[in-house]
Amino acid sequence: MHIVSFDVPYPANYGGVMDVFYKIKCLHQNGVKIHLHCFHYGRSPAPELNAYCETVTYYPRKTSLWSHFSLLPYTVRSRQSAQLKKNLLSNNYPILFEVLHTTWLMRDKAFRGRFCIYRHSNIEHDYYSGLAKAEKNLLNKVYLKLEAFKLKRYEAIIRHASLILAVNIRDRNYFKRKYPEVPCEFLPSFHPGELKSLEGTEPYVLFHGNLSVSENEEAVVWLSKEVFPHLRQKVIVAGLEPSPGLVQQLSRNKNVQLIKSPGDEHMQQLIRQANVHVLYTSQATGLKLKLLNVLNTCGFVVCNPEMLEGTGLRENDGLFVAKNGAEFISRINQMAGVQMRQEQLNDRKKLLILFDNQLNAKKLIRLVFAESKQAP
Repeated sequence: MHIVSFDVPYPANYGGVMDVFYKIKCLHQNGVKIHLHCFHYGRSPAPELNAYCETVTYYPRKTSLWSHFSLLPYTVRSRQSAQLKKNLLSNNYPILFEVLHTTWLMRDKAFRGRFCIYRHSNIEHDYYSGLAKAEKNLLNKVYLKLEAFKLKRYEAIIRHASLILAVNIRDRNYFKRKYPEVPCEFLPSFHPGELKSLEGTEPYVLFHGNLSVSENEEAVVWLSKEVFPHLRQKVIVAGLEPSPGLVQQLSRNKNVQLIKSPGDEHMQQLIRQANVHVLYTSQATGLKLKLLNVLNTCGFVVCNPEMLEGTGLRENDGLFVAKNGAEFISRINQMAGVQMRQEQLNDRKKLLILFDNQLNAKKLIRLVFAESKQAP
């Protein structure tokens, strides 16, 4: 099968590419021959992908100013490629388009009759509207609002899909209502975690994420004002490319250590060893990969309700929901220095069955190859 990725999915060091990379890895393990097509801008070609794919082809993203002057969203317009079209038409394999940004070929007449899958990540216009609200820079805010408007108009292209794969239950229901003519299935994001056995944790609280994204910066700023100063344990904030303003904000908290752009191995070590993970989002969109990542550790998790919305996950004595700053403080301090018990680990494993990579890879294979009438 073909997979068209919006970015180079290796290293798998932020949410969107994690789903792509670990999906590729699991499909390969289950005998699927993958032809991967990657748009690249700022990330280098990754020879590591050759271990899982029959072919890997890279296409430059058109990031010039002219790509903004279009009724198409910039995220779509900048990913148009005549060479991609030619390569996809060289055979009749099913095509999986990763997120809305890569779907411009779906309505091309040349692809009528092809089995095209739309892999949803977010309701994109809602996601970009949320980013616009969190954005402080006026120019960036205008861009995000305009992009949200364009994405809302553009979304109807998925009427041309043969199948929609939604990462959460709420968004699956949205697509079923809006595009009832297209089959839609819930298929959670693929992720790096695999919870095996009890493992001791270190006495720190962790917040991690791509800190260059306004949504994550907004979350850290709120936590640094309302929560972090009142915690008993050391706090580590780790992530990609924090802004100077965020660095300055965090420096005001004596118990907070900022780790800028850690390598993938270092980040996974921080995640694996944290005593408590704190997660916060103002947007109940998609499925946050960081949530699955931390649930596959022996650390306790404290998050706000929006983080769980549409996931099917529920609160238990290892996963706590906090609705305000006082509840975050109380829950995190309650868990300070506490180690997870075997029965709590067993409960967490049951909670994560829905997100088992291998089971979901087999489901994806059934959905794609049974419907497209081709053998994997």
